[in-house]
Amino acid sequence: MRPIWVIGAMVSLAVLTGCGSGGDSVPKTATGSLEQLAAKAKCRPDIQTDADELRQATCGDGRDRYILATFATDRGQAEWLDQADDYGGTYLVGRRWIAVGDDKAVTALRGRLGGTVEKSSSHHMGSSGGGGHEADGHSGHNGHRAS
Repeated sequence: MRPIWVIGAMVSLAVLTGCGSGGDSVPKTATGSLEQLAAKAKCRPDIQTDADELRQATCGDGRDRYILATFATDRGQAEWLDQADDYGGTYLVGRRWIAVGDDKAVTALRGRLGGTVEKSSSHHMGSSGGGGHEADGHSGHNGHRAS
């Protein structure tokens, strides 16, 4: 078990309040460093975690607050999502990055960063699986529903 991802999932839980939905105009999924993604999202990132495998920041304030995280590997991202699934929530997922926030924040971010909105179920029944994420999509991941 990777404690840093557990901490990330617990922090993410603090800002979760709703479901994400797709907008009509979704750009190509953004790539880049945490700072580059934050700039595209029009956010001044407040770095909370700065480790080799995970960089995580909070962005926005009040109701528009969200978490933006980048990962060194696809596997690290998949493991983070697997652990976060235990808490439920809505995530905007790109290649080696995730944003977590309420419906309004996720919808606005999707219009800037692209990505796939995933809804996980808290306290889901059954095995957590172990199915990984694919580079272009996440449809085979247990516990998550892409929209």
